[in-house]
Amino acid sequence: MSTCAAFSRELAEPPAATASPARTWLLVEQPGPWGAKALTAGHLGRRLGHTLEDAASGTGVRVALIRRPGPHADRHRPRRRVYACHTAPGAGWLRTADLADPGELLDLDLARFGAGAHDGFGAPYDGEPLAAVCTNGKRDRCCALLGRPLAAELAAAGLGEIWEVTHLGGHRFSPTMLVLPYGYAWARQDAASAKSVLETVRDGRMVIDRCRGRSTWERPGQAAELAVRELTGEDRAEALDVRRCEETAYGWSASVAHVDGRTWTAEVERRAAGPARPESCGAAPGNPALMAVRSLRACGTPVPPR
Repeated sequence: MSTCAAFSRELAEPPAATASPARTWLLVEQPGPWGAKALTAGHLGRRLGHTLEDAASGTGVRVALIRRPGPHADRHRPRRRVYACHTAPGAGWLRTADLADPGELLDLDLARFGAGAHDGFGAPYDGEPLAAVCTNGKRDRCCALLGRPLAAELAAAGLGEIWEVTHLGGHRFSPTMLVLPYGYAWARQDAASAKSVLETVRDGRMVIDRCRGRSTWERPGQAAELAVRELTGEDRAEALDVRRCEETAYGWSASVAHVDGRTWTAEVERRAAGPARPESCGAAPGNPALMAVRSLRACGTPVPPR
């Protein structure tokens, strides 16, 4: 039986503009088995998981569980590593803390996290790029079959701060990988492509190939930003910002600004991918939505260098 990832590869389905939106990520270390809805079905605890879900709802914060790759992912740890990362260009931050009790997370003001205020949480993280590979087989078997070997290989090679993560969306693009501090996600990774991504992010840049988008924005904004990168070849992670994304009669109109003053307007529409394919293993075949940029217009003048 073919998997959802195999169908997607065979159809050469483009991964652009499929990243899970999150202006701020809250990644919580939780060893042990994960359920399909890991926050509430795993060892974190149903009550704490539901409370965190409710607190994050509508704030722009996405909460996910992480664990170290390898065969000992269920070993007990007296303290939990937590990362919080705001991904907005020019205003982002990545901070980390070790907590003895994950219940301390309930003291966080997630609305302020989502708006870009860290309120002194933890300490600044200044290590290697943080890579989170989706491996939750309870959510979709492709994530475990393809994601876990990749995470283990990256960790064994010492290619960065590598974690397994519960859910990044887009199972059919497995193995999927989120990299912080910028919040870009990538599809269909292997050891070579992931190494290239991590080395590039270390230099403050991003890789356009197989990029799903920057989680900072909703999918139309992701499509607009990636279209500008394809047009210009710009790969500096912080060079572009989606300043506006408004619904129109046919879809969305998004404004993308460059740090040098140039701007572009992208007209984005939703299209149904064909032919039908399962969006996850075991699901009925469907036609997932694609974000297509129907036009891209330059409308700004570069600022002269100082």
